[in-house]
Amino acid sequence: MAISAWPRRRLLAGAVVALGAVPLTLAQSNEKTLIAHRGASAYAPEHTLAAYRLALEQGADYVEQDLGVTRDGVLICLHDTSLERTTDVRRVFPGRFVEERVAGGRLRQRWRVQDFTLSEIKRLDAGGWFGDEFAGVQIPTWQEAIDFIRGDAGLFPELKSPAEYDALGIDMVALVADTLRRNGLDMAGADPTTPVILQSFDETSLRQLAEALPTLPRVFLIGARDPNAAITNSRLREIATFASGIGPAKAIVAAQPELVDRAHRLGLTVTPYTFRSNGTDRFPTVEAEMHHFLFTLGVDALFTDNPDRFPRRP
Repeated sequence: MAISAWPRRRLLAGAVVALGAVPLTLAQSNEKTLIAHRGASAYAPEHTLAAYRLALEQGADYVEQDLGVTRDGVLICLHDTSLERTTDVRRVFPGRFVEERVAGGRLRQRWRVQDFTLSEIKRLDAGGWFGDEFAGVQIPTWQEAIDFIRGDAGLFPELKSPAEYDALGIDMVALVADTLRRNGLDMAGADPTTPVILQSFDETSLRQLAEALPTLPRVFLIGARDPNAAITNSRLREIATFASGIGPAKAIVAAQPELVDRAHRLGLTVTPYTFRSNGTDRFPTVEAEMHHFLFTLGVDALFTDNPDRFPRRP
């Protein structure tokens, strides 16, 4: 697909609020922040420029990039730590897998990102799995994503499995920080049209980012293995020492709606994930689900595969 098929929108300077920099201002107003989850991933293959462009057209305030690292040390935009789910790597590099044992003793073949150079990854089709019209689109580097999105929306990169890379001697935190410095995006407000928020499930990495890039907002992601497991005020106070917000799975917020107010009282934003049209739980539409979380429960922002269905007003 010709990426230029969609027009790009332009944000006015300063139009996007740096979520996390002034959390209570956001929480006390009706201004809510739309984060395109892996781009507009309901309509185009995730983490491709096609998905990012469509997210911009659909009004995303921020576009999310999950980050991985190639064998030659380049940050790329990919959700998984392996390539087989969203590319044709099995066909292009049939013998380049490793076998890993999973639950039940079964062996699984994985084509790990860190085993391939950027030039090899650029040979892969990252869109054909989603639809024939996207056949041939590539996995973008993070630099390509920055260049493509800059000036039109904010960047919301997630450090994926940094401990796994660290065990291989790859310092993902340093790579992310160096890239932001080279682009002049390492300080809050450096480019008002392109604010940056960092996120990870990995507490150690966020603590390191707090030291390396202290002015940038940081969101600590929280999974939902047990949505009813209480997130105590003590834990929230600890999180506030290295993060400016939390990103809980939406099931956690649904089970513990008071969490939003407790987090806000400690100066933390709340950004749940993930809202998609094919997973709305008890709500009739994804718009209704997002509206409930934004304007009834009072979250500050959310991640959605459907940016075009984000409700802006109560």
